[in-house]
Amino acid sequence: MNTLSPTSWLQALPRQLAALDAQQLRRTRRTVAPQQGAHITVNGQPMLQFCSNDYLGLALHPALIEAARDAALHFGVGAGGSPMVSGHSTANAALEHDLAQFLQLPRALYFYAGFATNASVIPALVGAGDGIFSDALNHASLIDGCRLSRASIQRYPHGDLAALEALLAASPCARKLVVSDAVFSMDGDVADIPGLLALCERHDALLMLDDAHGLGIRGPQGRGSLAAAGLTGAHASPRVLYMTTLSKAAGAAGGLVAGSEDLIEWLLQTTRSYTFATAAPALLARALQASLRVIADGDALRAQLQARIQQLRTGLQPLLARTGWRLLPSDTPIQALVIGDNGAALALMEGLRQRGLWVPAIRPPTVPTGTARLRIALSAAHTAADVAALVDALEVLEVLADRGPAAEAQ
Repeated sequence: MNTLSPTSWLQALPRQLAALDAQQLRRTRRTVAPQQGAHITVNGQPMLQFCSNDYLGLALHPALIEAARDAALHFGVGAGGSPMVSGHSTANAALEHDLAQFLQLPRALYFYAGFATNASVIPALVGAGDGIFSDALNHASLIDGCRLSRASIQRYPHGDLAALEALLAASPCARKLVVSDAVFSMDGDVADIPGLLALCERHDALLMLDDAHGLGIRGPQGRGSLAAAGLTGAHASPRVLYMTTLSKAAGAAGGLVAGSEDLIEWLLQTTRSYTFATAAPALLARALQASLRVIADGDALRAQLQARIQQLRTGLQPLLARTGWRLLPSDTPIQALVIGDNGAALALMEGLRQRGLWVPAIRPPTVPTGTARLRIALSAAHTAADVAALVDALEVLEVLADRGPAAEAQ
């Protein structure tokens, strides 16, 4: 029986969903199961995927699986409580020590999820009357954390340090927080970290960096974007709060922040998602300890990944010369092929799917209007043949699109 009144706001939901359909913006989940290498099963169909953030192919690494299995036998499956109650296991404590050592920063704090880390750490740092200065292309988790803080938020144009400096200089706030991705998740470009830090030093601000897509990939031994900038160890700044996730190149799950002893202790005391959420299970901590060892010894994996990145960028050049498509500058695993139109991006995604290739079409509001794209995510698990198959398929689809709808049936 329908109990909704004709004026209930719930009555508008079907129309709002239909509007998403009309704009080709409704999203659909697919069920997946892993196979070997970069191959997966999607809704029962075998596929070669270019959509995973498992950049080093560690999610199925035997060392991580063995560590998680052994930990499950010793610790069980769940943590049972928040870290402040009973969830801070010896495994989690050991992981925090190893993370700080690996990152070459004084102290680390391990969270159950990366999104929750950003959404709750920022409100623990600043509040009403304080100022946040946020890059226009920051991840949604950073944006949500900024909003939840109730601080004054000023967005500066993407990567525009001159605009950021003008905002910082004009701000009357006593406490200022600059927030930026280190590697931007939809474009694949890298922030000017030394430049950001210099501005923070000049204007007495704290710098929070989200390096979700840099850990394991960038810097010596994959220690991340801060290490790549030479700002760890003896050169670490107390003005920098380093954040990253452990669900991408590290191959497991969770989030962390690392920085000075006092800063991390403050976040331990005040971050709500750390205090009130159940801790990550110990089996993940043990798997992540194994992951850090693989990452540290993973120069060959990183070299293989860079080879695939260069192969893709070189292979797409003839196609880019014939079309209005753009491959955004990036030496990271995130390769954004900007198509522009939502429908055209979806059509390419579908054409690739029919050929056994899964490459996601990313549309607004995730990216700016008019910049719908294929977000190609590369991994050390990809072979040269895998990347060649993607380039060849895109070439065929572009020819078919140029010849018109009847070409596919010929």
